[in-house]
Amino acid sequence: RSLRVWKSFGSTFNNLPISGVVGGRILCVHGGLSPDMDAIDGVKALELPIDASQPSSLDDLLWSDPDEDICGWGENDRGTGFCFGADVLDTYLKEHDLDLVCRGHQVVQDGYQFFGQRRLVTIFSASNYCNEFDNAGAMMCVSVDMICSFIIIKVRRASHGVRQIQTRLIAPTAAFADHSGRGLGCP
Repeated sequence: RSLRVWKSFGSTFNNLPISGVVGGRILCVHGGLSPDMDAIDGVKALELPIDASQPSSLDDLLWSDPDEDICGWGENDRGTGFCFGADVLDTYLKEHDLDLVCRGHQVVQDGYQFFGQRRLVTIFSASNYCNEFDNAGAMMCVSVDMICSFIIIKVRRASHGVRQIQTRLIAPTAAFADHSGRGLGCP
């Protein structure tokens, strides 16, 4: 039974979209950007199902990470994908007339973390990841007006081994303007 369930999950993941655009303004992708495959146009050309176990440019979209210490593209310590600087992010957003990249797959202490003048946000929803990190989890909510807010999830161990789940809403506090002057609100 468990092998059949595992194969069903694998098949489902192989058929899920690799990226998406919310409201024409926010690119959502698991990892990051790629020097070889466009996260919007390149993904449209992919045929499902996808076998992500084979090395390809798709690895970049799944495993690449932003890095404040580099310009351009760099090697990734994960052994797959790349690291990219804020300059790469800025160029990509301008070329595609986007305001924000939303990504996951990287543990961040507060559940979410901005990069590149708040033009990229990493969202990590698993609090206390693998019981090895004392991180919060987060979810990003986007209103119909394209205003972002975050729900923070913190799991604490209470007495007698019972877990307590605490949540709090981080409401938008300031808007930042994109290059078109439209603005996208994020705290």
